Amino acid sequence: MFHDPASLSRRAFLNRSTVGIGSLALTQRLMAESSGSDRWTGAVEPHFAPKAKRVIFLCMAGGPSHLETFDHKPKLAEMDGQPMPESFTKGQPIAQLQNKELKCLGPQHQFQRFGKSGQMISDQFPHIGKVADDIAIVRSMTTMQINHDPAHTFMNCGTQISGRPCMGSWIQYGLGSESEDLPGFVVLTSVGGGQSQPIATRQWHSGFLPSRFQGVQFHSTGDPVLYVGNPNGVNRDDQQQVVNAVNALNRKRNELVDDPEIATKITQYEMAFRMQASVPELTDLSGESQQVLDMYGAKPGDGSFASNCLLARRLAERGVRFIHLYHRGWDHHGNVKGGVETTAKLVDQGTWALIEDLKQRDMLKDTLIVWGGEFGRTPMAQGTGRDHHIKGFSIFMAGGGIKGGTSYGETDELGYNAVIDKVSV
Repeated sequence: MFHDPASLSRRAFLNRSTVGIGSLALTQRLMAESSGSDRWTGAVEPHFAPKAKRVIFLCMAGGPSHLETFDHKPKLAEMDGQPMPESFTKGQPIAQLQNKELKCLGPQHQFQRFGKSGQMISDQFPHIGKVADDIAIVRSMTTMQINHDPAHTFMNCGTQISGRPCMGSWIQYGLGSESEDLPGFVVLTSVGGGQSQPIATRQWHSGFLPSRFQGVQFHSTGDPVLYVGNPNGVNRDDQQQVVNAVNALNRKRNELVDDPEIATKITQYEMAFRMQASVPELTDLSGESQQVLDMYGAKPGDGSFASNCLLARRLAERGVRFIHLYHRGWDHHGNVKGGVETTAKLVDQGTWALIEDLKQRDMLKDTLIVWGGEFGRTPMAQGTGRDHHIKGFSIFMAGGGIKGGTSYGETDELGYNAVIDKVSV
């Protein structure tokens, strides 16, 4: 039996519930939520102790080419410039190459083996290569959406239909937050590298779950979180009085109507007040050693992917459950060789440093890291670039119980179709 959390009130839940003790336990959690006084600790208790306590999703927005990153295809190199066999493409969904002459474009970068496991990785990722034995590469990903925004929605929500909760919201709803002073779901977007592709805020929306479970975007430059600071002339004590007064009114109103969104507003006001102290402490990197800054290649305040990877580690240390870091700039319809070279340099060191830093702090074992985009790129040329591709692409994962130094699944000899152990988004 499925219950829409957004439609539940305490009384309605108790009146409708027929599934016994388990429902009563959940009701107590929902009642605590409605009071606005307690940190959300999750909807259910897991049957088994989870190996991952938190997730860091390093989203390579734009669709990185698997053929220049993690899927080595010597046969495609042999067929460079030759017509793409029709047996691969006939009747297949193609984006901007529809009704055009299709020719193979060989891999634009060399691959080499890394680590004791001998993982085949592009030479554009020398730093990630150093943790080859810690990552598991999935080379058989598929998706159903060939354009960016719906593909992100499908990746984040499991459907292309807008209005469903994203995975960060579900994870926070199910497992709760470990932080009293920061949101359980934080979104970061890095700058640099000619990134122009927009990322819609609905990608971190809570859908039909209460809005307290949606992601909170931290900005890379300027104020990290908008509208959290006190207005000019208002000190912290004055602001506390305002928050207390507003929440007192909200609680009186909630006693009458028992609305989950009013309870959400109460917790949001309280969280925003606490964030006035916690966010400056979080973003102040003066306590980080120069060795750590150099490890990431981070320059505090520059909004780069490297700096955001360091911030992601600090968020994880403080109990944030789901951290979604977007790095745009992978949409290489032209000049895929130069584009991958440029973008890889922006993300390679920070990705390695995050994995290595978490490992050194004994946090990698219970932090799941996911690295990948919304789809891949075609083996066929689009000028000097590659078009969108949904039939086969690569991601990798690390930590959180993942077996490192392994690969899963394969695409065909040209990197077009996932043919062994397909994994659907």
